Amino acid sequence: MTLFSLSLKNIRKSMKDYAIYFFTLILGVAIFYVFNAIGSQTAMMNISSSKSEMMELMNSVLSGVSVLVALILGFLIIYASRFLIKRRNKEFGIYLTLGMSKRKISMILFFETFFIGIISLGVGLLLGFGLSQLMSLLVANMFEANMTRFKFTFSMNACIKTLIYFGIMYLLVMIFNTVSVNKCKLIDLLYANRKGEVVHLKNALLCTIIFIISSCALGYSYYMVSGGVKTMDTSSKLSVPIAIGAVSTFFIFWSLSGLILKICKSRKRSYYRGLNSFTQRQISSKINTTVFSMTIICLMLFVTICSLATSLTLKNSMTKKIKESAPVDIELTKQCNINKDKSYSSKVIDDSSKSIIYTLKNSGFNIDKNFKDVVEFNTYKAKNLTIKNTLGSTINSAKKEFQFLEEDTAEQIMKVSDYNRIAKLYNLETVSVSNDQYAVVTSFDPWTKIRNNALKNKPSIIINNMSYNPSYNKCKKGYVHLESDSSNIGIFVVPDDAVDESMKDERVMIANYNASDKKGKQSIENIVNKFKKDNYKINTLTTFDSKIQISDESVGKGALITFIAIYLGVIFLISSAAILALKELSESTDNKERFNVLRKIGTDERMLNHALFKQIGVFFMAPLLLAVIHAVFGIKFALSLFSTFDAKQLAPSIIMAAVVLAAIYGGYFLITYFCSKNIIRDDA
Repeated sequence: MTLFSLSLKNIRKSMKDYAIYFFTLILGVAIFYVFNAIGSQTAMMNISSSKSEMMELMNSVLSGVSVLVALILGFLIIYASRFLIKRRNKEFGIYLTLGMSKRKISMILFFETFFIGIISLGVGLLLGFGLSQLMSLLVANMFEANMTRFKFTFSMNACIKTLIYFGIMYLLVMIFNTVSVNKCKLIDLLYANRKGEVVHLKNALLCTIIFIISSCALGYSYYMVSGGVKTMDTSSKLSVPIAIGAVSTFFIFWSLSGLILKICKSRKRSYYRGLNSFTQRQISSKINTTVFSMTIICLMLFVTICSLATSLTLKNSMTKKIKESAPVDIELTKQCNINKDKSYSSKVIDDSSKSIIYTLKNSGFNIDKNFKDVVEFNTYKAKNLTIKNTLGSTINSAKKEFQFLEEDTAEQIMKVSDYNRIAKLYNLETVSVSNDQYAVVTSFDPWTKIRNNALKNKPSIIINNMSYNPSYNKCKKGYVHLESDSSNIGIFVVPDDAVDESMKDERVMIANYNASDKKGKQSIENIVNKFKKDNYKINTLTTFDSKIQISDESVGKGALITFIAIYLGVIFLISSAAILALKELSESTDNKERFNVLRKIGTDERMLNHALFKQIGVFFMAPLLLAVIHAVFGIKFALSLFSTFDAKQLAPSIIMAAVVLAAIYGGYFLITYFCSKNIIRDDA
């Protein structure tokens, strides 16, 4: 019972000195619960079936990501416990001196960890419950859901998962604490606070050389992600600049740890002013002994900044893309000229020669009632008109950029009259070709560059033994099929008489729904979806793509990426800030005697607090500044990698990311400063 009471007393004392530890645990529990409770919150939302499927996928993925988050938080808790034990070395030494066994000290730590876990889980779950209600509003906004059925809901599934994961973490902490105490020696415990960090002065010339080499290597990795690595060829090359950047970051911190004190000492007037010599030696010592930690924290902050800055703009960018790439409500396609094959029935083969309008009417679908602005047309292919033939001598550069390019793929061909009808309906620029000319239309920027490069040579193409020359020296922006990613790599628009019936590849029909509002369009969408499930599909190869369907899928993908990025970004941010904060609190405990010595020689509290503020400020800012520089090029790479991102909408997201960063990272900095100031007080 005495050990139990002693444990409770220690917890009460720890509440004040180690607020950051409790705050981190509570925040970790809350965030873990919030993201695992999304599934329960989405059950209240009135959404379409396709969005519901995306939500189920999102919940499954977030559940998997939670395993990674649990590992990160588990490492953070063990890391924090290590510093908490170090803080109490002298206390444990006194216990041993008074005759307490190591087993009893382990029992004290067991009770403390148990009660800290209970408190953290209780408060964290309560906070998570409140935040999850706000999260449900964010999810509803992301999925454009109807929240008329909204009510406050406690997710028992998320609660149980949180209790299991964090229970395992605390069990590991208890084992870690027991092992740590059993390994301690009495002499080390009693005099641990008097052991100072020895500052090993590194060779200044070597540090300078390594700093220059690391900076150049880092610059080269920046070049690779901003220009050297091509948009669609990053799978094998992207690991190179990442590895170079990570190694360069480590050596930059390593070299700076040896140069900072040397540079400061060379400026004698500044070095010996006030407490600068003390402060600068402390800063150099901290960076010198935490090079690896600073590197990891810098990289975690880099991931946090990039994920928050890019994910917050993803949904808006994708929504804007949908409006551009899906200007009509529905598209139906059907394969033409199907060869007689055992895999197709005679009815399917017969239907392939019929128009889509005929197929719909023959299946009982009322086109006049449900559709308007109906346009039906054909696309064609020619045996000798392949990507290899149309790109000519530029094919090699295209294959370097697109390593999986199939050069024998037939190009898509359209009649000029058909394309111009589509262009007018889509509000695109029409094209003009004479009897011996062709034009190329694209909507995918990387392929537009490739096509334009090929058109510089004014290549001629052969269709049905007739030669055609380009009517424009550049591609026209355009597309035909409804697209969620603007991926038209090229359509060859030719005179109407350049093609014949034998070259037909697909029949395409586009139309708008015969409704004026969103509700009416959704009603027709439901009719179409019901019609698609009927037996008519047995006798036709017609496929359906609708704006609502594409929009729902895009919204779902955007939400999935956004929530994963926010989830990991916030966890990385909390982990980075907490590790720095706990390290600083431990350092402040070790430095208490040094600050007391400064007081004895007449240093006032204002100067001591200013020196402490500068130490902590530099320690927090060093990894953040380099992470921000990394993030500038990381965000630039994201913009080039994903055509979905809209640079114009990036500014508000960057501001929002900066606010989140300032609130959490800055909050940890301020709490660390005030807690450290409390630790070094003469009466503390």
